[in-house]
Amino acid sequence: MKPLIRIGLIGLGQRGMVTLQRYQHIEGARIVALCDLSEQALAQGEKLLGNAGTALYQGESRWRSVCEREDIDLVYICTDWASHTRMAVYAMQQGKDVALEVPAAMSVEECWQLVETAEQTHRRCMMLENCCYDTFHLGIMGMLRKGLFGEVSHCEGAYIHDLRTDRGWVSYTVSDHGGNPYPTHGLGPICQILGINHGDRLVSLTSISGCNHVNNTLIQTERGKSILLQFDERTPRPYNRLQTLCGTTGFAQKYPRPTIQLDGHSPIFDTEAEQFAESHHDEATRRLIEEGKQIGVPNLMNYIMDRRLIDALRADRPLDMTVYDAALWSCITELSARSATQGGKPVDIPDFTRGRWQ
Repeated sequence: MKPLIRIGLIGLGQRGMVTLQRYQHIEGARIVALCDLSEQALAQGEKLLGNAGTALYQGESRWRSVCEREDIDLVYICTDWASHTRMAVYAMQQGKDVALEVPAAMSVEECWQLVETAEQTHRRCMMLENCCYDTFHLGIMGMLRKGLFGEVSHCEGAYIHDLRTDRGWVSYTVSDHGGNPYPTHGLGPICQILGINHGDRLVSLTSISGCNHVNNTLIQTERGKSILLQFDERTPRPYNRLQTLCGTTGFAQKYPRPTIQLDGHSPIFDTEAEQFAESHHDEATRRLIEEGKQIGVPNLMNYIMDRRLIDALRADRPLDMTVYDAALWSCITELSARSATQGGKPVDIPDFTRGRWQ
């Protein structure tokens, strides 16, 4: 067991700063270097760390110096979407493991760059899809392992968020992208439910964008399962990620109202449904949730994600999500636009595992 994972954090915007705050509570990890374009952000980050001798790097290309440091094990990337891949690739080439914010890549070509670099360097690359650590989803995964849903045939996921007056971090709308520029929040948990890259794979999609406001993408898997993804940040709809699972003996959905329906039982809703799902957490998840609550972390999903990431790196265990997941979930960004701009024409989805999903 490694006593400590030394981290270089690149990007101190909204996500980077809350990450820095969160890592004050992550056992076995230390931020040894910070990098940002803003001198003010670096000063704020240094203050949060208690001026503990952290190395500071300011400037357009200084992130490379962070990746090159010999005293760093993990490069943690919280920059703008367009820079994620090139930073991750360079970090792996310098012998570093990588954790990067979503989406990991903006094109199929970039997805292949991540996969090929990880394979060549034998470094780990994990996309930080925090929705895979939603406590309701983790409970549903526990129920799934117990066979309570039978065979799952269809799942739905979304990112529906009224951001008409908040354009601070969403890089693209449906109108200027053409498809779904932000698919991983909905798709990541679904791929875990369906065992994608672990016994099944995504085969093809068709995508349409209504009035350039809302995107709907339908995906089929090799095993005949179907997936619906939605993206909408231009209408007044309330926040919604759907998180819907349809099985032969059960149904579950978190949004807009937590609901669980199992054969032979009356449906349960709201807090009762959430509590029922969470009663199926494994012991390790329960422990992390209790730790997070005791500390008072503002977002349990992120805390569980980072604790599991650091614990796995320290123990040299496989990460929860691999570079193949990062590539697959991110490639929908380009492929949904390709389909939608051609009137919903079906588009094949690459197999980044090259057959190893079987």
